[in-house]
Amino acid sequence: MSRITPHLLRTLPLPHPGAEGDKEDRGRVLVIGGSVEVPGGALLAGTAALRAGAGKLQIATVRSVAPHLGLAVPEARVFGLPETRAGGIDPAAVDQLIETAAQCDAVLLGPGMLDRDAVAALTVALVNGLEPKPVLVIDAGSLPCLGAVKDALRRRAGRTILTPHAGEMASPCGIGRESVEGDQPGTARRVAADFQAVVALKGACTCIVAPDGRSWTYEDGNVGLATSGSGDTLAGVVAGLAARGVEPAQAAIWGVHLHGEAGNRLARSRGPLGFLARELLAEIPALMAELGR
Repeated sequence: MSRITPHLLRTLPLPHPGAEGDKEDRGRVLVIGGSVEVPGGALLAGTAALRAGAGKLQIATVRSVAPHLGLAVPEARVFGLPETRAGGIDPAAVDQLIETAAQCDAVLLGPGMLDRDAVAALTVALVNGLEPKPVLVIDAGSLPCLGAVKDALRRRAGRTILTPHAGEMASPCGIGRESVEGDQPGTARRVAADFQAVVALKGACTCIVAPDGRSWTYEDGNVGLATSGSGDTLAGVVAGLAARGVEPAQAAIWGVHLHGEAGNRLARSRGPLGFLARELLAEIPALMAELGR
């Protein structure tokens, strides 16, 4: 597995819009997530997508939260969707989501989503109905449903990015968390090949594997990144890069590195523990600019 370093990233440069380019040239992201109890997951992910350079952001969340999220993220267009009694997105909203997703360049599904049964139904219906155009990033609450959408993901032929930690990877693999942690590279390779998706298996060492077997590791993060909302932030950065037209494996590589290095900067300036996921966001643009020189 190739180690992700600044030198490697400079051989995989990000696209730069021309001086006369506008926000349409940098792509549109749809974040589907949030719930009554965890509205911040969609907020973090959506803001991260913009920090990664995406041109336009749409957030689809539960109706009772939508006005508040719209005020918290004034840069976004926020859709209020029907919600379940448990405060999650109602699967009945899937047709509206499929129609909206078709107009986007990247779709992120999962951050902050609760109500397990509703999440499973929505994930299956959305993935099966989604057009191949947008890159699909699957995170958090939607990851345990992967087994039910395996055929649909295979048909997407590499235009899906999965961002699980070991616990989220264990369920669709039918093995325990300890088994995943004991063989991260092997697990990521099997899932990438079986689902024809890019896998970014998070941990102290994050393993990224493409469906064709290409693989990379990022080993330079810090323990402070293991904090609430950190995964939502990473998934949003990856989705934002994908919306800009970055190839899925490259989006995962850059996203993991930017997320990790943002944590390293905060560890130096604030201390190794106690920095917040939302504080990672402001570090991303400068890191991209430095790596792009």
